[in-house]
Amino acid sequence: MTATQLASVLVVIPVCNEASTIAGVIQALHRLGLRQVRVVDNGSSDDSAAVAAASGAEVWQDPITGYGQACWRGIQQLPESVQWIVFCDGDGSDDLEALPGLLARRERYDLILGDRTATAPGRAALSPAQRWGNRLATTLIRLGWGYRYRDLGPLRVIRRLALDTLHLRDRGFGWTVEMQVRAVECGLAICEVPVAYHQRQGGRSKISGTVVGSLQAGAVILGTLGRLYWHRWVKAMGFGRSQ
Repeated sequence: MTATQLASVLVVIPVCNEASTIAGVIQALHRLGLRQVRVVDNGSSDDSAAVAAASGAEVWQDPITGYGQACWRGIQQLPESVQWIVFCDGDGSDDLEALPGLLARRERYDLILGDRTATAPGRAALSPAQRWGNRLATTLIRLGWGYRYRDLGPLRVIRRLALDTLHLRDRGFGWTVEMQVRAVECGLAICEVPVAYHQRQGGRSKISGTVVGSLQAGAVILGTLGRLYWHRWVKAMGFGRSQ
């Protein structure tokens, strides 16, 4: 993929206390030719922001905690040249070598998702909490919206114009599941691409690192899907407008 083709791509990476891994993530992206990297420091108490800046990333600060909040902040004030947005994590767990394969599908699709469950390394690296959350969310989406996803992975590519139509509201861990549900509701062209996955290279998971975090993540998934299904039902019944 040429530098001209990649010039329209911006990578957004939310981080919180990932100073030990973020440099390696940014360097891997640069090696792939992805030069526009925006790191959103979401309340880190370590040197994540300084390390990211020294590694050549554009660094934004957002002290309001929340995964969705950081992702949302990262897509504000986009340069006009940016037509595609990549989301990935800053802990070194994503298979960034798979990105050229995801980006190669841009002509046919609006939302391109990395599917960790489709590879043996990906399945092996997923924690029990992650596997449970995937099964719960993808089953509920299939039952409620008739679309079968396989994963809720963080590595994803989305067309800027398509993202604008989704009007995402969640500012927490429900951001990913809301994006996937709204993509179905808005009729986006969607595909999932098999990707590997790795154990976290540093830091601590904000979701699957503790039993409490896992339970909270499950509650968020249920709450997000419940809200989206309610809005869909209200709109179908003609009681009001819903996005």
